[in-house]
Amino acid sequence: MSPSPSQGPLLLGVRHHGPGSARAVRAALEAARPEAVLIEGPPEGDALLPLAAEKGMRPPVALLAHAADDPGRAAFWPLAGFSPEWVAIRWAQEHDVPVRFIDLPAAHSLATGADGPEGDASDTVRLDPLAVLAETAGYDDPERWWEDVVEHRGARGAGQDVLGAFEALGDAMGALREAYGDGGHRRDLVREAYMRQRMRAARREFGDAYAVVCGAWHVPALRARTTVAADKALLSGLPKVKVETTWVPWTHRRLARAGGYGAGITSPGWYAHLFTARDRPVERWLTKVAGLLREEDRQVSSAHVIEAVRLAETLAAMRGRPLPGLTETLEAVRAVMCDGSDIPLALIEDRLVVGDVLGEVPDGAPVVPLHRDLTRQQRTLRLKAEAQDRELELDLRKDTDTAKSLLLHRLRMLGIGWGTPTASRAGTGTFRETWRLRWEPELSVRIAEAGIWGTTVLGAATAKAEADAAGAEELGEVTALAEQCLLAGLAQALPAVLRALADRAALDTDVARLAKALPALARSLRYGDVRGTDATALGAVAAGLAERICVALPSACTAGLDADAAAEMRGHVDGVHGAIGLLADTDEGLRERWSAVLTVLADRDTVPGVIRGRAARLLLDDGRLPAEETARLMGLALSPVSSPADAAGWIEGFAGGSSGGGTLLVHDDRLLGLIDTWLVGVPERAFTDVLPLLRRTFGAYEPGVKRTLGELVRRGPGGAVAAGSASAAPAGFAPELDPERADAVVGLVRMLLAAA
Repeated sequence: MSPSPSQGPLLLGVRHHGPGSARAVRAALEAARPEAVLIEGPPEGDALLPLAAEKGMRPPVALLAHAADDPGRAAFWPLAGFSPEWVAIRWAQEHDVPVRFIDLPAAHSLATGADGPEGDASDTVRLDPLAVLAETAGYDDPERWWEDVVEHRGARGAGQDVLGAFEALGDAMGALREAYGDGGHRRDLVREAYMRQRMRAARREFGDAYAVVCGAWHVPALRARTTVAADKALLSGLPKVKVETTWVPWTHRRLARAGGYGAGITSPGWYAHLFTARDRPVERWLTKVAGLLREEDRQVSSAHVIEAVRLAETLAAMRGRPLPGLTETLEAVRAVMCDGSDIPLALIEDRLVVGDVLGEVPDGAPVVPLHRDLTRQQRTLRLKAEAQDRELELDLRKDTDTAKSLLLHRLRMLGIGWGTPTASRAGTGTFRETWRLRWEPELSVRIAEAGIWGTTVLGAATAKAEADAAGAEELGEVTALAEQCLLAGLAQALPAVLRALADRAALDTDVARLAKALPALARSLRYGDVRGTDATALGAVAAGLAERICVALPSACTAGLDADAAAEMRGHVDGVHGAIGLLADTDEGLRERWSAVLTVLADRDTVPGVIRGRAARLLLDDGRLPAEETARLMGLALSPVSSPADAAGWIEGFAGGSSGGGTLLVHDDRLLGLIDTWLVGVPERAFTDVLPLLRRTFGAYEPGVKRTLGELVRRGPGGAVAAGSASAAPAGFAPELDPERADAVVGLVRMLLAAA
C-alpha cells in the first residue's frame, strides 16, 4: 500500500549505521510500497547510485565528494551494509523505484568549509538526542538504551507496528527540538530547507507516495509547514564550487567513533553481526569469539560457549534488559573465556567488536587516472589493499620485490602513506626492506590530491620530486629528497634534484648543516648501488661535501660551544664518520683526510671534552690510535687541571652510547684504571654535577658488562688496577694481544662469515 494523501509522505527517521533502524526501514518500505525513495545525502551522488546494485560493490563504502580544483577539500558519506540509507537504496533498486539524494549539495557544503557527516564541521557539537532520551528513560548509557528499544526490537517478536514506531520516534525528536530548540545551528537549518525543497519537487512528481529516509533529528523540521519563500531565503547566496564524486572503499574501523567519525558508532563489527544474525545472535557471536580465541591458541571449548551464553542471559535478566547486549556479552566472555584477563578481551574488541572489514567498489566507479594506474599496479604485483596492519618483507634481489618497493616509495613521495618502512627482522642487509601496510579510506583523498602531478604513479612522483627540489630552501631538504628519489627509482627527477643539491651545498656555510646532510647522501649511494641506480653524479656531490666538512669542522668545534651544542656536534661527527666509511670505498684518500681531522679534534684542548673523547674513540676503533696514545689522551683529559665536567664529557664521548665502550674498558685495564683514579679524586661538589653524565654513560651498558666492571674495580688496589700494571690484570686479560689465543678463533670467525 502507499501512504494516503492525508498522511503526507512517509518520514523514516533513523540512526545512521543502526542495524535496528535498517531492519525497520526495510519493513516500513515493504509495508508502504512508496513510488520513490528520498535519502539524506549529496545530490551529486545520484549519478553514482546505479553502481550500488553492481556485483563488485560490497559495503562498507562511502560517497566521496571533493572540490575539482582542490581535492584536499573533501567529504565522505559512509554507508555500511547495516546502514538504513544503504538498505533503502538497495530496496528501491530491487523494486525498480526511483531513489535520490536530497541533502544540501556538496557544492555548497565544501564551499562553506562544512564537511560531510564524517568531517570536522565548523559548528559546535549540538545536543545529543539519544543521550537525552536515554536519560529520560532512566539509562546512563545511550548505546545501551538504543540497543534495548531499537536494535533488539526485532528479536522480541513479530507483529509490531513498524510505521507507528517511526511516528513515535519523530514525535520524541519533535519534543526535544521544542524543548531545547534547534541549537542555533544554521547549517542544519539550511540543510533542512534544501531537503524540503527536494520534497516539494518529489510531491509534484509522485504526490505524497514517496518515502524519506533521514536522521531522526531532521524529521520534525521536514514535517513542519514552511513557505517556499522562507526556504529560498535560507538558501540564497550560498557559495558554490565545482565538485567531483565517486564511491570509495570504507572500513568498519573508520565507522567507529574512536576513529574520528563524528556520527559513528562504537561497535560496527557487533552491529554488523546483529544485522546479519537474524536468530540467536548472542550464541552466534560467542561462537565467533571462541573461534578467534582458538586461532590465538587459547583453550576454548563448546562448554565455554554454553556457559558464556548462560552468564550473558543471566546478567541481562538481572538488569532488566530484553536480551543480552554487547556489555553483558563482553562481561561473560571476560569471565568465562578469558579467565578475567583484559588482554584477550582487547583482541576481541579490536577484531570483532570494531573489526577490519574493508569494502569494495566496482571497476566502473569514476576515479582519477592516477588511481586507475595504482589499481593496475596493485593487481600486477599482488599487493592487496587491506584494512588491518600487514607486515611485508621484501628482498630487493628479486625483481617483483624491487617493483613493490619502488611503488611504495613512490606513493610516499606523493604523500600517500599506504606503507611505512620498519626495522627488518629478517636481517640488516641493504637488500632487505620491511613495510607495514594498512589501507585507510582517507588515502583516496590523497590519491585525488596527487592526481595533479600526473596520470601514472611514476610520472606523478617524478613531477612532485622536481617541484619539491625547486622549492626547497635548505640543504637538508634536498639531501632527503635525493635519498627518496633513489629509493623510489626516480631517475628522471635526479638531474633536477642534483642541481638543487649542488646549488644549496655551494651556498651553505654552516658546518652542522653540511654534516647533517652528508649521511643521507652516503645512504643514497648505498641504496642506488643495491637497486642498480646510476648515482655517479650524486657521489661527486657527496665527495665535495665531505671535503668541505674536513676543512671547516675543526674550527667549528672550538668556537665556544655550550654543552648542548657540543653534544649535537658529537652526533654530527658520528654521522660524518659513518658516511665517510661508505664514501671511502671509492676514495681512500678521503679516509686519510678524515682521520687527520679526528686526530686534530682528539688532541686540541680547546675542543669540548665530549668531542675530543669521541674522536679518540673513533680513531682507536679504526686502528689509527695506538693503545699507549689512547691512554696518554685519557690521562690528559682526566688530569687534575681539567674541569670535572669536561673530563666527564670526555668519558661520555669515549665510552658512552652503544659503541661498545663498556667492553673496551673490560678488556683494557689501563683505561679502566685511569677512569677509576680520576673518579675517586673528583671533589664532592663537582661529583654531584658530573653524576648525570656518568650515569648516562655507564647506565647504558649491558648488565653483564656492568657486573664485570664492578668485579674488576673491586679487585684492584684502591678499587681498580693501577694504570699500566700488567701483573694486576685479572685472569684471562692482558694489556697486549695474545697471538696464540687470537689465532684459535680464526677458523670459527671464517665459518661465521661464510655462513653470513
